[in-house]
Amino acid sequence: MEVLNSYQRKKLDESNDEEFYSDPKFVYHLDANFRHYLSNVYKKEISDYSTVLDLMSSWDSYLPEEKKFKKVIGHGLNKQELEKNKIFDTFWIQNFNKNQEIPLDSESVDYCLMVAAWQYLQFPENLTREIVRILTNEGKFIIAFSNRAFWHKAPNIWTTSTEEERVKYVRKVLITNGFNEPKIIKKFNKTSYNLFNFLNKDPFFCLIATKE
Repeated sequence: MEVLNSYQRKKLDESNDEEFYSDPKFVYHLDANFRHYLSNVYKKEISDYSTVLDLMSSWDSYLPEEKKFKKVIGHGLNKQELEKNKIFDTFWIQNFNKNQEIPLDSESVDYCLMVAAWQYLQFPENLTREIVRILTNEGKFIIAFSNRAFWHKAPNIWTTSTEEERVKYVRKVLITNGFNEPKIIKKFNKTSYNLFNFLNKDPFFCLIATKE
């Protein structure tokens, strides 16, 4: 089911995303607190010896080192970043704003992850239906994001929304395209007068959904 209109799908920079991501970015785009929260979610939600797909990924997947996996598959737009991610058994490159078909078999993935990436999707409905297809019946889709983005590459639905509206938007796409009501996690770091606290203020939003 379509959720976005044509205006909401547009972005300030409509140039090919592959060109923007052609240079590797070996930096953390999310702060230490966010990464800690995310790894803890993965510890609780992901079972050992499962097949995991990390969509729109980079050089680090934030997966707990103590977890044992059957297979970890990566996807992204920069080959050098994906090659550096040592947890991947295999990976592929694809621009989801041009083609949303995922080249994996139906019901072949136990967990699908998407971190700091949903904000760049122009056709999230199509991609969500594909994720429903490839997930096993007990599978989970774990989406996490903060308040950061390459704003010129994010569609209007994201750049014109509040943080709460973004959570509602992601939820709506999920429940109208094959997922049950998601579990929603929100964490906000308390304001402190610590001089260095400004380094650790990323809010953490996470939606965890299972197939209908």
